[in-house]
Amino acid sequence: METLLYLVFGLVALVGGVLVIVNRNPVYSALSLVLTMFAVSALYILQQAYFVAAVQIVVYAGAIVVLFLFVIMLLNLGDQGNLPAASGTRRFVGALLGVTFAGIVGAVVWEYASTAGPAAAAAGDIDHTKSLARVLFQNYLLPFEVVSIVLLAALVGVLALIRTHGRGLDSSEADNV
Repeated sequence: METLLYLVFGLVALVGGVLVIVNRNPVYSALSLVLTMFAVSALYILQQAYFVAAVQIVVYAGAIVVLFLFVIMLLNLGDQGNLPAASGTRRFVGALLGVTFAGIVGAVVWEYASTAGPAAAAAGDIDHTKSLARVLFQNYLLPFEVVSIVLLAALVGVLALIRTHGRGLDSSEADNV
C-alpha cells in the first residue's frame, strides 16, 4: 500500500510540475505549483519527515505561492497565449537539453540506487528536528552556508536590477525598494 501511495503522490507531483510549465495562464501555473507542493509534502509524510512536510506546506505552498500569485495579479499578465512560437532550433536545443538532463539524473539515480550515499546513511539517525539540525549544521555546514550566500547574492542582484531599470517605477519609488 505504501509503495502505491509513493507512486500516486510521485505521479501527482510530476503532473503538477509539468502543468506549471505548459499552462499559458500564469494563475493556473501557480495553482499547479500548489498541487506539486502538496504532493511533495505527502511524500515527506510517507517518509515520516513530518516537520519537513509541515515546512513544505507553510513556506512553499503558503508563503511562496501566495507571493507568486500576488505578483501575477499586480502585473496583470492575463493569458499569455499570444506569445510568438519558438523556432525549430530553439525547440531542438530545448529537447536536447531536456534529454541530457534526464540522462544525468537517471545516471545519478542508477549509481546511488544500490549504494546509498552519505545522506541516506545519516537519514537513518534522524528521528527528531533536533537531530536533523545537528546533522545539517555539523556534516553539511559548508553547503548550507554556500546556499545562504547564493541566496544573498540573488537578493542583491534583484535589488540592483530594480534600481538600474526601475521596472516602471519612478525614481522615488525605486529608492524606497
